[in-house]
Amino acid sequence: MRVFVTGATGFIGFAIATELVDGGHRLLRLTLSAAGAKLLAAAGVETHRGDLEDQESLRLGASMCDGVIHTAFVHDFTNWTSSCEIDRRAIEALGSGLAGSNRPLVVASGTGVARTAGQLATEEDPQSISAGIPRIASEEAVQAVTSLGVQASVVRLPPVVHGEGDNGFIPKLIAIARQRGVSAYVGDGLNRWPAVHRLDAAHLFRLALESGTAGTTYNGVAEEGVPVRAIAEVIGRRLRLPIVSKSVDESVEHFGFLGHALSLDIPASSTATQRLLGWHPSQPGLISDLDHVRYFEA
Repeated sequence: MRVFVTGATGFIGFAIATELVDGGHRLLRLTLSAAGAKLLAAAGVETHRGDLEDQESLRLGASMCDGVIHTAFVHDFTNWTSSCEIDRRAIEALGSGLAGSNRPLVVASGTGVARTAGQLATEEDPQSISAGIPRIASEEAVQAVTSLGVQASVVRLPPVVHGEGDNGFIPKLIAIARQRGVSAYVGDGLNRWPAVHRLDAAHLFRLALESGTAGTTYNGVAEEGVPVRAIAEVIGRRLRLPIVSKSVDESVEHFGFLGHALSLDIPASSTATQRLLGWHPSQPGLISDLDHVRYFEA
């Protein structure tokens, strides 16, 4: 299968690209730069120049392939709603390139779009109707293109995707601990965050591409909920820093934009995903992976 992949030089996207090549697929990758093209050529990936706001380029790339995996996203937290609307339009463009063909389109989203704090999120949970969660734009776009005869599905990823090359939430927490001189959590720290290793996530995207069902949501969750305090304890021990609790009021000042998120209890399940696709995560869990020197090399 020839697969158009967006975001294939990213932390998760590159693992997906490698997984697909290892699985015998041929790739066409959206790239902005010559440097990105060189990196992917080494992994056996053909490139297609364009970006997420070049809708004609996205449509053309999708039309030339047997399927699409879309993981690229504009991570501008200062203008989050705009980033989410860019993603909506990108998915619509990709879908237009596949319209009427029943070819697969697999789109990355997040378990937080179905969030009900303190309850276990599942694949059957609907999107949140909260205007405070603009990320649902991506899943709304998937629903729209499914009606055009596209085998579109969603892989919801947890807030923590970890592994070698991680540049997400965990490195940010480590950097904050170094800066502040303490490793902190919020309240009693028993609130839970789901997690998955990037290689397990990459394998799930391939399974969804090859065997997914139109209109289906899959949860890329290996661990339903890791206590935030357990994360802080590993960071504190590794950095030889005190491990302390911060109140909700103190959390924003201490953690910045992460302060609110670190107080949330947002466990999620992948029971249905594992049953439907035969996906069985096999990589190290978050705490085991975090307790590794590579996360703490300055």
